[in-house]
Amino acid sequence: MVRAAVLSAVGAPLEITDIELPATGPGRVRIKLAAAGVCHSDLSLSNGTMNLPAPCVLGHEGAGTVLEVGEGVTHVAPGDEVVLNWAPSCGACYQCGIGEVWLCADALKGAADIHARLADGTELHPGLNVAAFAEETVVAAKCVLPAPSGIALADAALLGCAVLTGYGAVHHSAQVRPGEKVAVFGVGGVGLAVIQSARIAGASQIVAVDVSPEKEELARLAGATDYVVASPTTPREIRKLTGGQGVDVSVECVGRATTIRTAWESSRRGGRTTVVGIGGKDQQVTFNALEIFHWGRSLTGCVYGNSVPERDLPVLAEHIRAGRFDVSSMVTERIGLDGIPAAFEQMVAGKGGRALVTF
Repeated sequence: MVRAAVLSAVGAPLEITDIELPATGPGRVRIKLAAAGVCHSDLSLSNGTMNLPAPCVLGHEGAGTVLEVGEGVTHVAPGDEVVLNWAPSCGACYQCGIGEVWLCADALKGAADIHARLADGTELHPGLNVAAFAEETVVAAKCVLPAPSGIALADAALLGCAVLTGYGAVHHSAQVRPGEKVAVFGVGGVGLAVIQSARIAGASQIVAVDVSPEKEELARLAGATDYVVASPTTPREIRKLTGGQGVDVSVECVGRATTIRTAWESSRRGGRTTVVGIGGKDQQVTFNALEIFHWGRSLTGCVYGNSVPERDLPVLAEHIRAGRFDVSSMVTERIGLDGIPAAFEQMVAGKGGRALVTF
């Protein structure tokens, strides 16, 4: 039996309890978790914004050490340090076939599997494939990536979602070019990764926007040159900061209709807006036909940073080892499993950066 954070039903409070993991069968890997980041996607699962099977064990951003491997697993061995990949590509669907593996049709197929059981026999699913909010987990081999060398395992946990997503949003989706001006909406874990990535991309100005004035220090530490407390006048403030034009690129990391609209309005004529935040179906964003023509702006979605983990992790690791990307500065609180509900409340209140569960 191992301790885990269990969501019994959508909207129910998390319960920290014992679960029983299955034997490590063929094509599976058993991992002892070192750390797991508390991501907004976990909150979205718990409140029903994202619809996946429950009851389940939440947590999808993690790293740890391999305890056992099942038959047929050859790319990792017991004792190896690994990063969990919550959205593995199947390699066979249409999207994978055209190289868009981040849109794999079967990436979350494993979330419907039976992952573990409670003491009374209740079956549990893995919330986003990997069930990282637990002392140990058993996952499909394709959900396991060797951890980059020279990086602390606790830091490596954030590579599995926040860092890959933020880096990819800048370099793959928005394709920020040297000298461009960038606005980042939402200074949470992903937003901080976006700011650092924009700095690495050579952005000449990075405007961070958040509802919380207390996040300015975090944003500036990550590389923001300017900070704006979100308000109805945010687009006007950003235009004032950018010579009256607006930014070349807006990256929205919140997932709310009003924030998406604000991000779009804050970009210059011909500017680009990338939406990273996951919003609910009730969040409707509206535009009129004339403004779409007049402004010539583009608006794009972004899943997992349009990243290919096998390709992007080595690049990110080099940035981290060279000191260009500071993962540990994104962590504003280190907690145990019992601290996850409070971390959810902090996210709802718009406070803090990334909370990290350490085991």
